[in-house]
Amino acid sequence: MSDNAESPTETQKDELSTPQQPTEDSGTADEKKKIDVLLKAVGDTPIMKTKKWSVEKGRTVQSLSQFISRFLKMEANEQLFIYVNQSFSPSPDQEVGVLFECFGSDGKLVLHYCKSQAWG
Repeated sequence: MSDNAESPTETQKDELSTPQQPTEDSGTADEKKKIDVLLKAVGDTPIMKTKKWSVEKGRTVQSLSQFISRFLKMEANEQLFIYVNQSFSPSPDQEVGVLFECFGSDGKLVLHYCKSQAWG
C-alpha cells in the first residue's frame, strides 16, 4: 500500500467490505475471519458515509488507518489518529482481531478516528 492519499481504486475498496446480511449457515469460515468495525469521526474530521465495515481479523491498525486516509482523500502530510474506547490509541502493528477480542462489544469493535489528538 502506498502512503499517498488518492481516491481508492476498486482493489482498495475491496480491502474492507460492507458486511453481508446473516445467512442461515452462520458458522461459515468467512464469518470467522472477519469482524464488524464501526468507525466514528471525532471533531472536524470528515464523516464516512459507510460507518460499519467488515474487516479481516489479521489486519493491522496501520493498514486500517491507511484505508481511512485514502477513503477520506486526505493529504499525504495529514495525520490520522485512531482510538479505542475514546481513551487510547493502539500501536500501528496491533491486529484488529486482538482489539476486538479485548474491547469489542455487541459483536462489533468501535473505533474513533480524527485528524488531531483527542484522547490519551
